[in-house]
Formats: sequence, structure tokens, C-alpha cells
Amino acid sequence: MRAVLKIGGSLLYDDTGKVLTDRIRRYAATVRSLVKEGHQLVIVVGGGKPARVFINAARELGATEAQCDWFGIKLARHNAELLCVSLGDIAYPKVVESLDELETAMCSGKVVLMGGLLPGQSTNAAAALAAESVRAEKMLNATNVDGVYDHDPSQPGAKRLDTVDIAQLRTILARSGTRAGEYELFDAVAIGVVERSKIETVIFDGTDPENILRLFRGKRVGSTIVHGSK
Repeated sequence: MRAVLKIGGSLLYDDTGKVLTDRIRRYAATVRSLVKEGHQLVIVVGGGKPARVFINAARELGATEAQCDWFGIKLARHNAELLCVSLGDIAYPKVVESLDELETAMCSGKVVLMGGLLPGQSTNAAAALAAESVRAEKMLNATNVDGVYDHDPSQPGAKRLDTVDIAQLRTILARSGTRAGEYELFDAVAIGVVERSKIETVIFDGTDPENILRLFRGKRVGSTIVHGSK
């Protein structure tokens, strides 16, 4: 299977901002297992807490939102480099920075790592565009929550949805922030790409890297985005 795995940057850091190297090693071990089984992977990594720290500082110092986005993109690419190092020789040796570069890197047959692409879009959008570009069969979105909820999961009575229609997802996320560092589960660009390409997408708890193996083996984990009558 050819798949795109998006790893939220928040999964790589603890509450103090320390890198969770053991979790990165577990991700790397999981990816190695999938590669041995014959799967081909593109992995897009988010910026996480360090990106938000830099973005907030830059905004306070007068940076434009585009400049703030570039801080997030650069931090996400550094996070991708950490996983690239942990994967060793099964990874394409350079974190790719464009869809053109992605197409070239895919010819290597190695695991390809990415961070952000352009200002104004999240790494979720980058992952969706990557999935569309390489004709991935699935996009797996590892986050620090266990799926999509019908409303804010921190509020009483919130219910996790096993499946969520793309139109319903758009409504649920309509109140998400659009400034740099505020993109929640999906931003508008990510939703639009998933909708037009009908990419099979799963949003799931990435604090346990074993969930990735479960998904590849057909187990139900998290919330699956569906498209109309599909």
C-alpha cells in the first residue's frame, strides 16, 4: 500500500517542550515494520509546541502572518529531520520541500519525509496535497486526540464519531483559527483537497505508534472521513 502518514508535531514533545526521543524511535520502528511488509510511505511532520513558541514571539515582534507561517514550516521540517535520522538508510536523505521534489524522491523507493510547504496552509494540507500527488491509497492523520468529535472534546457530552462525512467535518471545524499556529485537525485547504480527491482519511490517536500498524492491518481506529454515499 502507498500511504501518507501525517504526524502532529505535538506528538514529538512533552509539556515542557522536551523532544520525546523514545516516541520517535517507536515511530521509526513502526515504519520499518511497514516497509518490510512492502508498504511505501510519505511522512509529513507538524511543527508542534516549538513552532507555536516561535510564531507567538515573531507575531509579538511585528511579523506578518506569512512570516509566522514560514517559522512554522521551518520548525516542521526540523521535526521531520529528527524522524529521518531515526529511520536511517530506509529514509530518503533530504526532507523534501515541494511537490515536484516529492515526485523525484518517490522514485528512490525510500520513505520520504516532509514538513510544511507554503504559507497559508497547515501541514495537514501539505499531507493532503502529498497524498493527492502520489496517488496514495490512504492518508493517516496521527494526532493527540483519538478522533473527530461532534463538538469540542473538552466539553461535556462530546461524542467521538467513528465516521464523519466531509461536509460534517467542515461544519465541525468551521470555528477553527486561521492564523499561523492555529490550524486545528484540518484547515480549509486540507478539507478541500481531501474532498476533491476523495482520499480515504483516518484521524486517530498517535500517542501510541502501534495504532499505525493496526490501521494498516485493517483494524478500526479513530475516525474515518467518508465522502457522501461512500
